[in-house]
Amino acid sequence: MASEYERHIAAVLAKGMGVMCFRNTPIEDIHDRIAPVSHTGDFSDVVVIDANGRRIPWTDVSHITQDEMRDLMRKVVNRLYTCNLNAGDPEFFGMLSWAAAEAWRWDEPDQDEEMLESLETRRKRGREEGDDR
Repeated sequence: MASEYERHIAAVLAKGMGVMCFRNTPIEDIHDRIAPVSHTGDFSDVVVIDANGRRIPWTDVSHITQDEMRDLMRKVVNRLYTCNLNAGDPEFFGMLSWAAAEAWRWDEPDQDEEMLESLETRRKRGREEGDDR
């Protein structure tokens, strides 16, 4: 079980990496686009009419192109890689702490249940196969 201090450090790292590795990436350009108005609040009253005349409900429209997703993921992976390679550098940790401070209004992080379930499945499979994972 992680101590309160370890949870605090993990939260600072998560928020800092969120800002540095995801927030300040091409997602900002996608986020900055014009958003439609919805009177229902769930966008069920919004449709897109494409070049072929198809009426597509807003909730079914892709809001990011394949090229944008590829570019975004490349940037995120490169930044995560950079964080991992520089994790022991005190100056880098200072930069990460500054980035975390930029996220002061964000909710405190929680462990991702889906990821924990996947981890437990792998552990169980390892035990069944005689592994010591």
